[in-house]
Amino acid sequence: MTDPQPTSTTHFGYEQVAESEKAARVRGVFDSVASRYDVMNDLMSMGLHRVWKTFTVAVSGVRAGHRVLDVAAGTGDLSRAFARKVGPTGQVVMSDINGSMLKAGRDRLIDSGVLVPTVLCDAEQLPFADAEFDLVSVAFGLRNMTHKDKALREMQRVLKPGGKLLVLEFSKPWEPLRGAYDLYSFQVLPRLGKRVAGDAQSYQYLAESIRMHPDQETLAGMMREAGFGHVDWHNLTAGVVALHIGQKY
Repeated sequence: MTDPQPTSTTHFGYEQVAESEKAARVRGVFDSVASRYDVMNDLMSMGLHRVWKTFTVAVSGVRAGHRVLDVAAGTGDLSRAFARKVGPTGQVVMSDINGSMLKAGRDRLIDSGVLVPTVLCDAEQLPFADAEFDLVSVAFGLRNMTHKDKALREMQRVLKPGGKLLVLEFSKPWEPLRGAYDLYSFQVLPRLGKRVAGDAQSYQYLAESIRMHPDQETLAGMMREAGFGHVDWHNLTAGVVALHIGQKY
């Protein structure tokens, strides 16, 4: 009789869980917060998420006629901005693994007069052909993925040669800010989540997931390993957030 194979584990915040469980646990978080996601984004970032996304679009190089894939598109801020850039000759595709978030994003874009295709899918298994997009973006979604390396390889695969991947994500802030940042993340943020979204636990997870995400240099190395020939990053708000840019050669 053979011994049972050990179960592979990964982190869900600070908790270790079976890899097979993480996607469902993350889905539960975003099912819980989807209806109040935009309000909470404004409150917990003091509106700065809008500045970070505006910068991302500005440096993207997206222009009329481009095809863009917005991974983990959520409520669609980047998708809407890119749709206006690519115009009627281009296309933006919104994708997300979470149906509640994707529906919220689709409805929000429709309300603003923007129609884009929406695809419910896992970033680790993108249902698109090789070299299909000029740009792939993922904003505040990579840290929730079980196998980040696999997701990065998939994003690289669907990019055209010369195309770019933009990863906007919470990162490691400059050392003098870390004490205050930790206090805000673990004391203020869950309380804010409880009061506004009725869910302290999900925002506790979000704070923990940020701490478990690779720092700027480590993520850049992962992108190079995924096949990006040139990788750079911009620290935003003293490194609280970083925008990584990878180019496919």
